[in-house]
Amino acid sequence: MVYKQTICFIRNDDKILMLNRDFAPTQGLWNGVGGKMEENETPLECVIREVKEETSIDISSTSINYKGTVSWEVDDKYIGGMYVFLVEIPNTFVFQTPRRVAEGILDWKKISWLLDDHNFGVGEMIPHFLPHILNNPLCLDHKCVLHKKRLTRYECSEVFN
Repeated sequence: MVYKQTICFIRNDDKILMLNRDFAPTQGLWNGVGGKMEENETPLECVIREVKEETSIDISSTSINYKGTVSWEVDDKYIGGMYVFLVEIPNTFVFQTPRRVAEGILDWKKISWLLDDHNFGVGEMIPHFLPHILNNPLCLDHKCVLHKKRLTRYECSEVFN
């Protein structure tokens, strides 16, 4: 399947740089940084450009790890997906937050906070796929089914190239 979106999780030790988006479809929720691919742009080129536009951080010289895809089906009507990337930056990297940007508010969030069962500030899918993105060396395909804004099914499988 070919998707038109990317997402990047920028990790610094036990924190991830997250964006509380001002706009739909994840308005008001903390999410990774990313966006829509432009014409003739590869997923890698897109994620580098989107991270730079949304955060001012240039990740082009870092190790950018392709982690697979996340796809979703919503209310049996809409199907979409995105390419997922992970960037690990050193503890010496300084990026002050919270920071207001055009898309919303950037802030470092502890991984334990993002994955807490009682945290409703992140999207339904993130607590399911993010642990795999952070801890599994494999490239994975995450399939999510949502009904009335609630995750009803999640499946994860290895991507074979």
